[in-house]
Amino acid sequence: MKKVALITGASAGMGKETAKLLTQNDYNVYGAARRLEKMEDLKAFGVKPIAMDITKDETIVACVKQILDETNGHIDILVNSAGFGSHGAIEDVPIKDAKYQLEVNVFGAMRLTQLVLPSMRENKFGKIVNISSVGGKLAGPLGGWYHASKFALEGLSDSLRNEVRPFGIDVILIEPGAIKSEWSKIAYDNLIKTSGRGAYKAMASKFANVIKNSDDKSSAPSVIAELIKKAIELRNPRARYAKGHLAKPILFIKKITSDKLMDKILASQIK
Repeated sequence: MKKVALITGASAGMGKETAKLLTQNDYNVYGAARRLEKMEDLKAFGVKPIAMDITKDETIVACVKQILDETNGHIDILVNSAGFGSHGAIEDVPIKDAKYQLEVNVFGAMRLTQLVLPSMRENKFGKIVNISSVGGKLAGPLGGWYHASKFALEGLSDSLRNEVRPFGIDVILIEPGAIKSEWSKIAYDNLIKTSGRGAYKAMASKFANVIKNSDDKSSAPSVIAELIKKAIELRNPRARYAKGHLAKPILFIKKITSDKLMDKILASQIK
């Protein structure tokens, strides 16, 4: 019997590439996203698109119910790939925007996780993949709320991993480096809109240029898709995997560097 995979954020980037790769490797794949039209091309690969807004509970519940009804109670793999980066100085970002960042990147992923766990426990099998970031271990200026969401996802994943292991369920964190996606444009636009004027204008302008030029060196999203496939197919996967442009060097430097020195390194990147 084919393993059933539910992948959020399947309309673009890492989510879309993962949906393609898994369905090409004999998985029964459901791709979920707000923009149903952006997943039309996935049908040719055999992916089943479902419209779902990760911030609206009724659509999350309906999505899980539909899949469980169609697969005789199976969602074997959940890939929480839906997410975005809202940038701007903490002083400038409206709290309603900060809450939305956390709603998408944290609460939506955990609500979906809550809904798939009962069937995974019953089937004594499950793989939950949470897409974090190197920004879940290292926080720089002008991305406070984004970093907060990824730090939260890291902590929740650590707790969850130890809660569900006795039921035959693995929780896997993926920490990408720079990946070609819609993320950079969204982050750039939000940064300029939020902090492009006022006290943080100079810093925002320099950091916006860093974001704008990042896609030139970024890794293809297929790199992360292949990593996810590898991780879910291991009998005993590691808790964390890092890949993509500069992911491992950044995490290594963070591990061995003091906070004071790390602050200087980050400041040098936006001079």
